[in-house]
Amino acid sequence: MTIPRRSLRAAGTLAAAAVVGLTGAVLTAGPAAAHTPTWAVTCSEVSLDLTAYNGNVTNQVTVTVDGKDLLPTETFGREFHKKLELPAHDKEVSVHLVVKAGDGDNFSRDETKSAPVCEGATPPPSPSEGTPSSAPPTKAPTASAKPSEAPSESVPASASPSPSSPDLAETGSSSATPIIAGAAVAVLLAGGGIMWSVRKRRTAQH
Repeated sequence: MTIPRRSLRAAGTLAAAAVVGLTGAVLTAGPAAAHTPTWAVTCSEVSLDLTAYNGNVTNQVTVTVDGKDLLPTETFGREFHKKLELPAHDKEVSVHLVVKAGDGDNFSRDETKSAPVCEGATPPPSPSEGTPSSAPPTKAPTASAKPSEAPSESVPASASPSPSSPDLAETGSSSATPIIAGAAVAVLLAGGGIMWSVRKRRTAQH
């Protein structure tokens, strides 16, 4: 049995078309299967493993924690690997990952995960809690030094006599003053009388 040449040519053309079709499908599916953004979040760190990206374009990655930058926007090529340490936290925090692929938004990622609190972790003390404990030691020495100076200055004042202390012994001058004055007046009067009588006698004799 012989097969016409035209039938063989037609079959070869169909086979070639099928091979090209399969090759195009594989090539088309290749990029879709690439772009693997693997990342994990624990209570203390964030691990990033971005692989199989297009190295001929510029890709970007950003990580934020409760709206604050943990990893500012960085560019990478085919791969990106990094571990980021989370700040100390006493409650669950939200970790947000944004990956922008340079060869299409369909390969980009925008995901959020939660970081739990590590067991046995204690939050750092706030500044308001540490201030009162340090204030008393600095003020205590100055307060104790001032009272010690006051008694030393008031010691001489205690030696002055108080108004209620007994009067000094009287010398007699203050109570005898009226008597002396009276005696002087009497002496003057007597002297005057004597002088008057002497003059009278002298005039009588002449």
